[in-house]
Amino acid sequence: MSRIAIIDNSNANAEQQALLDAIQGQLGMVPNFLKVFANSPVALRAFLGLHGVAGAGSLDPQTRERIALALAQQNACEYCVSAHTAIGRKSGLTADEISAARSGTSEDAQAAVAVKFATSLMEKKGEVSAVELAQLRNAGFSDSDIVEIITHVGMNFLTNILGKASNVEIDFPRVDLKLAA
Repeated sequence: MSRIAIIDNSNANAEQQALLDAIQGQLGMVPNFLKVFANSPVALRAFLGLHGVAGAGSLDPQTRERIALALAQQNACEYCVSAHTAIGRKSGLTADEISAARSGTSEDAQAAVAVKFATSLMEKKGEVSAVELAQLRNAGFSDSDIVEIITHVGMNFLTNILGKASNVEIDFPRVDLKLAA
């Protein structure tokens, strides 16, 4: 049971309802973590704005999902692992690639560098080395791409901590945090 209220049609004020209706229209559903975000329309609009802008960047959807999966696993957010496994499949990631991402890597050499950097950013709280930045550049990432990776790390950390703090009910096919051996 969620430790922070779930906002839905039964308890939403007009502003919250308008936001939930817009999400429903766009996604065909309103994921539970967005219903938690809806407690603060300001926070929900901020997240949706960042998510929309970040999704329009230069990183391909598969790399964005690999990063999301790696961080969800690293931060032990079962909701986010479950959600991004479903979204990752929809973006074209295979089961092996989803597993690799959750382990902090990728079968794609360039994406592996991005995922490794993302997990290092999280682990080191941003204190990455010049060598790590050089590895990204050598893999073909521009400074713009690097800033986008950092943005995705921040955005995913936000959803990871919201999912964990709220203990929101998983409304995607549940995926256990334990990685298969």
